Amino acid sequence: MTKKHPRTAAVHAGTRRSQYGELSEAMFLTQGFVYPTAEAAEARFVSLGEDEFIYARYGNPTVRMFEERIAAIEGTEDAFATASGMAAVNGAVMAGLKAGDHIVAARALFGSCLYILDDILPRFGVEVTLIDGTDLNAWKEALRPDTKMAFFETVSNPALEVIDIAAVSKLAHAVGAYVVVDNVFSTPVFSDAVAQGADVVVYSATKHIDGQGRVLGGVVLGSREYIRKTLEPYLKHTGGAMSPFNAWTLLKGLETMDLRVRAQTQSALEIAKVLEGDARLERVIYPGLPSHPQHDICMKQLGAGGTVLAIDVRGGKDASYTMLNALEVFTISNNLGDAKSIVTPPAFTTHQRLPQEQKDALGITEGLVRISVGLEHTADLIADLEQALAQI
Repeated sequence: MTKKHPRTAAVHAGTRRSQYGELSEAMFLTQGFVYPTAEAAEARFVSLGEDEFIYARYGNPTVRMFEERIAAIEGTEDAFATASGMAAVNGAVMAGLKAGDHIVAARALFGSCLYILDDILPRFGVEVTLIDGTDLNAWKEALRPDTKMAFFETVSNPALEVIDIAAVSKLAHAVGAYVVVDNVFSTPVFSDAVAQGADVVVYSATKHIDGQGRVLGGVVLGSREYIRKTLEPYLKHTGGAMSPFNAWTLLKGLETMDLRVRAQTQSALEIAKVLEGDARLERVIYPGLPSHPQHDICMKQLGAGGTVLAIDVRGGKDASYTMLNALEVFTISNNLGDAKSIVTPPAFTTHQRLPQEQKDALGITEGLVRISVGLEHTADLIADLEQALAQI
């Protein structure tokens, strides 16, 4: 089949049909698979065929449909689906490193990612260097001949720093390191990370791919050699497998993802434009605004600012909480990429475990509010934010 546009791939790629010819993808809700003979069982464990399965922790037809579809959208050779976004991050990082290796990572990371880098990897003898990911000179200084991996969020959570994938990848590849990117905020809709130099792409499918707050999921994408020889052995033996039910739900999410994300991004831009310059705010952070420090990189890399913005409310925690508690349309929760618009104060939720000096370095102030824009009418969202800010 000739290569299709990602929006078409999101509807059709990877489809497997049973003998019944179902239109909607089937949910193969099974743990194991039956062999016609003992010899067939032995043969399958020796060498797995193209469309053969052994055990759901290793693979499942519904999960495989999801893997093939997201790989077609992202433009990679293969993918491995996981139980959650953090299972995907853990797999991508841990499977590729061993004692004595060196990893360079951007400091601006989700709290759980920082936990893996700060707390877990050093226990196993991996040296970790954290830097300002937007500073190319910092990458040049940190990368060494023995550096195995460069890791960063392409758009950081929650301060929305944008890292130049092509520039960092060029520097990392020059020393023989491979590049792993957490691409959640960029979304599969706008991403061209592999073409820009990334070797491995990670998504929390819980976010935009599901898009309706239903299930957890994650996925790691890359070359077939990396996915099947490096990543799969680690994940299938450590148990981070995606369930067939979740895979089916995420397949349905992929069908509408392009429409949802583009609508959410348009609303996010309109909201950011309205709020920019508001005297009740210290700052409005949105990569789609020309005032954003990495606006040009974002436009070159993604062509759009994404579905998430952040505002820094004057008056710190008390003022931001007053605003949050006055909202009527927005929901206070810690997810993002949902059909429902969601707000959260990162300093006291998703990033609360970080030391204060680290929060300061990342721009996570007491007044910072992360806003994930949903599918509600833009005018209603703007009106809700305006009335809530008026309560301060």
